[in-house]
Amino acid sequence: MSEKRNIPIRYTDRDFNSIKNSLVEHAKRYYPNTYKDFNEASFGSLLLDSVAYVGDVLSFYLDYQANESFLDTAIEKENIISLSKNMGYKYSESISSFGIVDLYITVPVNSANNAPDLRYAPVALEGTSFASESGGRFSLMENVDFKNSNNLVVVATVDPTTGAPTEYAIKATGQVRSGFIEEKFVDVGIFKRFAKVTVEAENISEVISVEDSEGHRYYEVEHLSQDVIYRDVSNRNKDRNRVKNIIKPFSVPRRFMTEFFPGYVEIQFGQGSDEEILSGSFLDPSRVVLNQFGKNYVSNTYLDPTNFTTTDKMGISPANTTLSVKLRTDDVEVSNAPAGSITKVVESRIQFDDEATLDAAKLNTVRRSLEVFNEEPVVGDLAIPTETDIKIRAKNSFSTQNRAVTRQDYVSMAYAMPSKFGAVKRCRVDVDRDSFKRNINLYVISEDHDKRLINSNITLKNNLKNWIEIYKMMGDTFDIMDAKIVNLGINYEILVAPTANKAETVLQCNREIQEYFRIHPEIGEGLYLNDVYNILGNLDSVVDVLDVTVSNKKGGPYSDITFIINDNLSIDGRTLTLPFDHVYEIKFPIKDITGTAI
Repeated sequence: MSEKRNIPIRYTDRDFNSIKNSLVEHAKRYYPNTYKDFNEASFGSLLLDSVAYVGDVLSFYLDYQANESFLDTAIEKENIISLSKNMGYKYSESISSFGIVDLYITVPVNSANNAPDLRYAPVALEGTSFASESGGRFSLMENVDFKNSNNLVVVATVDPTTGAPTEYAIKATGQVRSGFIEEKFVDVGIFKRFAKVTVEAENISEVISVEDSEGHRYYEVEHLSQDVIYRDVSNRNKDRNRVKNIIKPFSVPRRFMTEFFPGYVEIQFGQGSDEEILSGSFLDPSRVVLNQFGKNYVSNTYLDPTNFTTTDKMGISPANTTLSVKLRTDDVEVSNAPAGSITKVVESRIQFDDEATLDAAKLNTVRRSLEVFNEEPVVGDLAIPTETDIKIRAKNSFSTQNRAVTRQDYVSMAYAMPSKFGAVKRCRVDVDRDSFKRNINLYVISEDHDKRLINSNITLKNNLKNWIEIYKMMGDTFDIMDAKIVNLGINYEILVAPTANKAETVLQCNREIQEYFRIHPEIGEGLYLNDVYNILGNLDSVVDVLDVTVSNKKGGPYSDITFIINDNLSIDGRTLTLPFDHVYEIKFPIKDITGTAI
């Protein structure tokens, strides 16, 4: 038996040419008498080319799959999202906007004292929906009580003969959130452990509720091992006028998690079946008994406040039923609304006290009188996170480990706030050096319906405050402040090639600069005029860039911030530095970017 030859193989050959050359050398060395025709038109050359072709393709896909397995080198968005979720980042393409609206209603006069008859002052229930002029839909996030003593009450109509009031107008305010509410039905077959259902819809921002055909409700949790949520119940104590509700822990054996993808949401349930159902009553933590699995001692004193029961089934999975899933979807184009644009009542949900004792005609008049108006814009971030944004936020989210300690942790938590609570466009954190406790200043800015920078409204700030309060260190104090918007204009002078059309060249230059400034800068980021020089200089029709200048736009449609350009320009005139709490914007690129061609 002949001894086996050790044939050297170059594993570094990965492309078509290197693989083919190695195959040719292999044939010449080991088969000199068997194959001698290395002409490119020969059949043997065809076989070598085919093997090299297949090797090149396999090598490409091997490299591609290796790259897609790591967050830094991944290119496909779905892979980036998947890898980011493994790092704890919750991705969502939908953006919700939040704001304040004023509600107006008229009530009849009380004939006994000519005062408003507050028996006809209703409660506008949560879910009452409105529409903006652009077609956006907004709904109340809370009940609005028109009996509240803080409401503004004025005379609406008077008797033309006596001058006595006949109707009073009541003004109340409420928080609204953008989005359309849709209901989807999903059929579920035989029982499966950790069952998953997929609900398709565009721009899903929230799963509002899940109920099966038997009337059982399922509750959303952060993870399936969490079997406790907190619900509000009516306060029956003497102080119920000051505190309407009490928070109680509530056991939820029927629960689910959500995972959002472009165009659909995936809902996952637990491992258990109906036979293993637990009681859904309120919990008393002092009566909780933790199983020690045969031990007569306690080795770990850690108690998860979201996991009070001893089951390992992680919730009940539905079977042989139809699920009713209510979703909130946002149309990105109309989710923001400028001031004064929300004026239409779409669905009025009005509730009266002791309605049976009141006059039906007057009740109908009050219902029809409901009007809405927003004095402030309803704003949020309209931009869907790009692949680069997802990578950066995922790394920052992973490093925070569900707590905010460093500056970057606070920024990450601000961006990680669920979209259903709103979103800021840009965020920056700085330590207040003048504060005795070194207070943290969180500067934020939002985006309006035209994707221009605007100050964040009070509702969004309150949501952000409550969100960060969960994760901040106990001793930290922070304030949420508006970043100052500096509106700038760009003017340039170029030398055009003799064969080029000057007007067309200026239009092309304007388009290139507009595209560059399409993405808003970070708060405190400077403006580098060298980038504008490079953009213009790389155009074939531009021979030379003679000058680029910056001007401050102020007043009218622009911000009121005065910014002295020369005091903040570098010596060479190529870098414009902004204070840490300022952010620049080319608000109207078409008219704020101008050029001269010679």
